[in-house]
Amino acid sequence: MRILHVYKKALPESMGGVEQVVHQLAQGAAERGMQVTVLALTSSNTPSTRQYGNYVVHQAKGDFEIASTGFSLSVIKQFASLCQHADVVHYHYPWPMMDLLHLLIRPKARSVLTYHSDIVKQRYLLKLYSPLMRWMMRNVDRIIATSPNYLESSETLQRYKEKVHLIPYGLDKESYPKPSEDAVGQWQKLIGPKFFLFVGVLRYYKGLTTLIEAAKGTKYPIVIVGAGPLEQDLRDMVKADSTPNVHFLGQLPDADKTALLNACLAFVFPSNIRSEAFGISLLEAAMFGKPMISCEIGTGTTYINIHGQTGIVIPPNDPMALRRALKSLWDDPISAKEMGAKAARRYASHFSADRMVSDYAEVYRSLIA
Repeated sequence: MRILHVYKKALPESMGGVEQVVHQLAQGAAERGMQVTVLALTSSNTPSTRQYGNYVVHQAKGDFEIASTGFSLSVIKQFASLCQHADVVHYHYPWPMMDLLHLLIRPKARSVLTYHSDIVKQRYLLKLYSPLMRWMMRNVDRIIATSPNYLESSETLQRYKEKVHLIPYGLDKESYPKPSEDAVGQWQKLIGPKFFLFVGVLRYYKGLTTLIEAAKGTKYPIVIVGAGPLEQDLRDMVKADSTPNVHFLGQLPDADKTALLNACLAFVFPSNIRSEAFGISLLEAAMFGKPMISCEIGTGTTYINIHGQTGIVIPPNDPMALRRALKSLWDDPISAKEMGAKAARRYASHFSADRMVSDYAEVYRSLIA
């Protein structure tokens, strides 16, 4: 079986959550004997075709962006060519360019669309894009929702509910570096034996200003790993507010990230709007057996983190509620450890990469049978 994944970005150039999911799907399908190709844009002036793990990544040069959405002319020709050798084209929404590709080329291959998120911020542009988006939703063979929470709360998914299947994200723990005791100890020596951790791209919907407000005037060390468009603004906020317990570590290699996940007391993920449809970093925390603090925003974050069992769920944009959640885990490390153990068990039963890939393989097979 030949699978073509289509998304605006791909590993290793971009390290976002959707890119991680595409990688896990592609790698897992290839290990099951499928021939897997990923098509994505690149900002490089020299796009390439390369082997990445067990699959092939084809890059097309991005020509311009509108509202952080890349467009390309050369990708049309590449898509048309790759479609001729695919049994299933697997689209990853939202990316309007892929809708155009499907409209222009009309591939003979069967089609799957994973619905990663509603379009939340670009309301103006959404009105222009909506006719094409609705056409795309009508014309793909299957739509995949990533959590029951998002399926129930998304107006778009509800509109096409008869063709929607539910397959939660999954991660393969064996694909992550195993941190040494020395690496874990070094981070704890540098930061302290107890600290809270955030990992992610520093974007507007991550709720990090709320986290900094919650940390102000407390003793709790807060470690922020990642880079992004808001990084300098957040650093300036910490400096202006004299919040020395908030530490920015920037983008780190996976080995350091897993060491920090092992070393931390708990994971904080205060995303505040529906652009955060699931939260791969949150799922990584569960995988490493850490209690979590997240916000109720009607998405998959609350499918990963069950309030009172695997962590604490609070209202979004509420610094005082977040401060109380931090205090609760800080003051009761035994309960925090119990919640972390439940988080690890929930990951194993609901969110393994093997389970995700098997469910997608079943969808692929049903389409070409």
